[in-house]
Amino acid sequence: MTGRKNMGRVSPFFLVLLSLGFFFATYNLLTLVIQYKNSSSGNGLELSDSIANMPHEVKRLGKSNLRYHVGLTATDTPYSQWQCRIMYYWYKKMKDMPGSDMGKFTRILHSGKADNLMDEIPTFVVDPLPEGLDRGYIVLNRPWAFVQWLEKATIDEEYILMAEPDHIFVNPLPNLAHGEHPVGTMLTLPTKLSQSILEEISPTWVNISLRMKDDHETDKAFGWVLEMYAYAVASALHGVRHILRKDFMIQPPWDLEVGKRFIIHYTYGCDYNLKGELTYGKIGEWRFDKRSYLSGPPPKNLSLPPPGVPESVVRLVKMVNEATANIPGWESINSS
Repeated sequence: MTGRKNMGRVSPFFLVLLSLGFFFATYNLLTLVIQYKNSSSGNGLELSDSIANMPHEVKRLGKSNLRYHVGLTATDTPYSQWQCRIMYYWYKKMKDMPGSDMGKFTRILHSGKADNLMDEIPTFVVDPLPEGLDRGYIVLNRPWAFVQWLEKATIDEEYILMAEPDHIFVNPLPNLAHGEHPVGTMLTLPTKLSQSILEEISPTWVNISLRMKDDHETDKAFGWVLEMYAYAVASALHGVRHILRKDFMIQPPWDLEVGKRFIIHYTYGCDYNLKGELTYGKIGEWRFDKRSYLSGPPPKNLSLPPPGVPESVVRLVKMVNEATANIPGWESINSS
């Protein structure tokens, strides 16, 4: 009886979101089927294309030559700071390499006050949500940070890459967006879109995020990725269609090779035994997990993984080590 009563109390808002999810899943499946039929008829499209559901007219355009602004939302905690420093280090290394369309960089600091990285990383300070409104889910400050930044800052570039502290540029990233077609990935929320579209979507993104968080059933269903789903819903409500690229980003340890991908997202812990076997869910004899360094930065010269560990994990640790070896005052600034 208890189970039936609980079932009868499912939130109407959650049901609407669920319906939207089924709709877009069905729509994407039908699009893939249509693409498959078209490829069979000889028009050159293939399911193995790295771009999913990409409008035909965009494919004919090729890449855009317009530079984009990297907007990195962050807090002033040591955990966020050391990730931002590594991210900015690799941005600077990749910015002027062949194939890159990177423009300027801004750390959008939603702590409401300046911190000790202001002179190291270009930073724009915005206010957090009113106290208690995020209900302990600090990521809700992200859409609110973009709203404030877009209203108050002068952004020269037409396009914006919404980035996160635990992103590392592993290859020069071109501007893959085109006009009204933003580009993103299904894995998380690095999205590249025009400034005008982001200005249009962001207020709705804030409102949808807060409503989802305020609804118990919805909050429980979406968990730590709630704000990402809120962005998808906001985009859909504004009729914005994204180009989805499999090569935009990888997430070790699940993605094994870097190849020509552009971003490493190290959100998951990487745990292995000394035989090079993954022990996910269990602390390994060798591990790299960003959550091991909540109160301060990782040390320099982390040990490399044992033989047999995927190339993506090895590359990640090597890139972290290079950054920490070359960033001045690595240990000192984060401990102040």
